[in-house]
Amino acid sequence: MSQHDTVLYDVRGPLIRRITLVASVVVGLLLVFGAYRFVYQPLADNGQFTMDKWGPLIDPGNEYFPQVWRRLGEGLRATLLAAVFAIVFSLVFGTVLAVLRMLLGQLTARRFPVASARLAPHPSAVKVVSFGLRTPGWLLGGVTRVFVEVFRGAPVVITIFFVWRVLPELGIRLPDLEVGGLPLPSLMWSLVIGLTLYNGVVIGEILRSGMQGLPRGQVEAAQSIGLTQPQTVWLILLPQAFRIMLPALISQLVVVLKDTALGFIITYGEVMRIANLLSDHPQLRNPLQMYLVVGTIFIVVNYALSRLAVYTERRIARGRRGVPPPLQKNTAPPPPAPQARDGDGAATPQPV
Repeated sequence: MSQHDTVLYDVRGPLIRRITLVASVVVGLLLVFGAYRFVYQPLADNGQFTMDKWGPLIDPGNEYFPQVWRRLGEGLRATLLAAVFAIVFSLVFGTVLAVLRMLLGQLTARRFPVASARLAPHPSAVKVVSFGLRTPGWLLGGVTRVFVEVFRGAPVVITIFFVWRVLPELGIRLPDLEVGGLPLPSLMWSLVIGLTLYNGVVIGEILRSGMQGLPRGQVEAAQSIGLTQPQTVWLILLPQAFRIMLPALISQLVVVLKDTALGFIITYGEVMRIANLLSDHPQLRNPLQMYLVVGTIFIVVNYALSRLAVYTERRIARGRRGVPPPLQKNTAPPPPAPQARDGDGAATPQPV
C-alpha cells in the first residue's frame, strides 16, 4: 500500500481536489463577508469602535481609566476570594461525601462472618441479625443518595438564591467577618455555601466513581494485610482516585470559578456585578466593551488554572515514572573459586 492509499475512503482525484479547494475558498469568503456585513458594520455604525467607548478601558490617559480599573480590580479580588473558599470547601465536602458513600456501600454488602458462625444453628436468627446490622447502612445510604440527587439536579442559581433568602427566614444569619483587614461579607458566604453544595456533590460523585473503578484486587490485598475498611478507603482507594480523576476534578474547579459570576443575583460585589454597574454609568455607556474585558479576564484566569492542572498531572506522572525499583539484597552464595588442572588432570585451587 502506497503512502497515498487509505482504508477509509478512496483517494481524491485532481478534479475533486480542485472542487474542494474552490468550495473552501468560496465558503471562507462568504463567512468573512457575513462577519463584516452583519457584525462589524452594525457595530461600527453604532460607534462601538470609537475611543469614547474603549478609552476608559484601554487608554491610560482617559480620565475614567484609573477609576474603572480600580473598581474592576476590587470586583476581581472579590471573585477570586469567593472562588478560593468555594474550591477548598467543595474539595473537602466532596471528599468526605465520597468516602462516606463508599463506606456505606461496603457496609450494606458486608456478610458479618463472625455473627453468622455463632448463630449458624439458627438460620432465621442469622437473617435477622444481618438485616439489623445492614439497616443503618441502607438508611444512611438512601439519605446520602437523595441529598446527592437533589443538589446535583437543582440549578446552582436556585441553590445560591435558596441560601441567600431562605436561611435568614429560618433564623440563620451569616456573619460579616474581617480577617487581617480583608472583608468577608455575608453575601460572599451565601455564594460560597451555594457553590459548595452543588460542586461538592459533583466532586464527590467523581471521586466515588474513581474509587469504584479500581480493581477489586486492591481491596482484597489491603484486607489481607490487616487494613480495615476505612483505612483501605483513605490510604489505598482515595489517593488513586484523586490521581486518576484529576482532569475531571480540574474541569469542575474551573466550573466553580466561572460560577462565581452568579453572585450578581444576590448583589455580591464580584467582577460581573461591578462591570454591570460601570457599563450603566451615564459617562460610560459601554456594556459591550465592558463585558468583553470581563470575559477576557475569566478566560485568562481559567486558562492559567487549566495549565496549572496540566503541569500538576505531568509532575505526578513523572514522579511515578522516576521512582527507582527497590534494591533487593543478594542472598545467593558466592560463586566457587576458579580452579586449574595440572598435568595429571587434578584440580588445584587458584587464589582469588
